[in-house]
Amino acid sequence: MVSSDTRIAIIGGGMGGLTAAIALTRIAGVQVTVFEQASRLGEVGAGVTVAPNASRVLDRLGVLEQIRAVGAVPDGHGVYLDARGEMVTDAAWEDSGRQYRNIGMYRPDLIDALARAVDGDTIHLGHRLTSLETTADGVRVEFENGVHDVFDAVVGADGIHSAVRPHIGQFPEPVYSGYIVYRGVVDASRLPDDWPMISQVWMGDSRHFMCYPLQQRKLFNFVAGVPSDRPLEGPWSGPCEVSELAAEFAGDGWDPRLQQFISLIDKTFWWGLFDHEPLTNWSRGPVTLLGDAAHTMLPHQGQGVNQAIEDSMALATFLAAAETVADIPEAFRRYTAVRMQRTAILQHGSRRAGAMFDAQYEFADLAKRDADIRVGRDFRRSAVFDYDAEKVATRALARFRKVQYA
Repeated sequence: MVSSDTRIAIIGGGMGGLTAAIALTRIAGVQVTVFEQASRLGEVGAGVTVAPNASRVLDRLGVLEQIRAVGAVPDGHGVYLDARGEMVTDAAWEDSGRQYRNIGMYRPDLIDALARAVDGDTIHLGHRLTSLETTADGVRVEFENGVHDVFDAVVGADGIHSAVRPHIGQFPEPVYSGYIVYRGVVDASRLPDDWPMISQVWMGDSRHFMCYPLQQRKLFNFVAGVPSDRPLEGPWSGPCEVSELAAEFAGDGWDPRLQQFISLIDKTFWWGLFDHEPLTNWSRGPVTLLGDAAHTMLPHQGQGVNQAIEDSMALATFLAAAETVADIPEAFRRYTAVRMQRTAILQHGSRRAGAMFDAQYEFADLAKRDADIRVGRDFRRSAVFDYDAEKVATRALARFRKVQYA
């Protein structure tokens, strides 16, 4: 294991960056410093799902109970419904061993829970990266506010617009999906008493609507996807009128219960849905990427933040096996080799899931759409939720060592 004096900078204080800070500290035993460009930690008030594959990581990092305490575990399986509210199939949001289940999280609560597990003195706000250079002494970073320092390594966890990624030699063009999503939360006390405490997805003609509980069931998150060219003509996100959202799901073709839910929404924001093609490399020397900086994906499988959490465990596992600072570039290369394939599969899988929800392309045949969703139920459990990031990294590490000493 590298010396405890090893210093690593994490650029980005979001969910991925904070989880990386916890993992690198507790597993690899290094010193971390988190630099966040915003003036305070936190994200827009909407929901995110901590899936079983990420819960497994957070459990081993010792923070899962704190996260569960401020999240919401559903009453049971979620449901996929057609536009009129008829059942298509249930959604098994749990791993095969039923040890871990989806946790609905209000994003600010998740950020706060993760930040509490990081030494507050290591988090520096208001630091926008302007320069990164690998030198003989390490990696020199400079920020817009004039602060500069040299670290043994840098992890870029700074999102789709990553300032670290160009240093890796990767310049992916954002790919617009043709869709925006309306997002926000509803006070759960306003819902009917019989409203189910589970995730529900309504799938209609070229659009879908999802909702699930958050914050110990005090809030309900909603995400509604509709086709739009709006992000091509201006900004990628912004506030909008609830009436705009309601009009997308009006008419006799939509479930009255969904329309009732929409009538309770006080405010909403819209976001353009962008991803990028899988990168060809994540690491160069003592610099690597993590989370959306490495593999921005559409939200239709709910795996964006969960893959960042998996990344954090894998990165810490490989770094913990490095013996000296000089071994860090090799640790980063190994991390990249293991993680790139999984996240590329999920990037493409998220596009496909969106096409299913919105009856696009071959899924315009609703019978095929529904059949594929039913088949995908069990596949998602085994291929996504049962994945053990630490075990996969440890096995890969053993293979790398075997080849190295053969």
